[in-house]
Amino acid sequence: MHYLHTMVRVADLDASLHFYCELLGLREVSRKDSEKGRFTLVFLAAPDDLQRAREEKAPMVELTHNWDPETYSGGRNFGHLAYRVDNIYEACQRLQEGGVTINRPPRDGHMAFVRSPDGISIELLQAGDALAPKEPWASMENNGNW
Repeated sequence: MHYLHTMVRVADLDASLHFYCELLGLREVSRKDSEKGRFTLVFLAAPDDLQRAREEKAPMVELTHNWDPETYSGGRNFGHLAYRVDNIYEACQRLQEGGVTINRPPRDGHMAFVRSPDGISIELLQAGDALAPKEPWASMENNGNW
């Protein structure tokens, strides 16, 4: 068995691509528009997984955008997406500067949580050992749910 992808329905494809690609750092692997089905599928991979994603079609996140407006709720129902990052403080700073709320700050230098524009919970984990606690993160309170 191999992990293939996680599908996330998104209401605003442009806002979601900005979040996942520009702020979080994922890369687009492929895209499919279906006129008949009235949807767009965009497959994304972490930079270090690009080659594997292209060759094996895994591991990826599939953004599904239905062209006809729908209301989506309960984005946390499936749990969360998790990504390992080289520097959790730099990743959180980039996201925060992009207007993303850090719901669970990386107080421990190891783990943080944010949410996508559609309310999907994203866990960020520090690669290797936890970084030493650092301000402003060390004393930052939780903000909302993750």
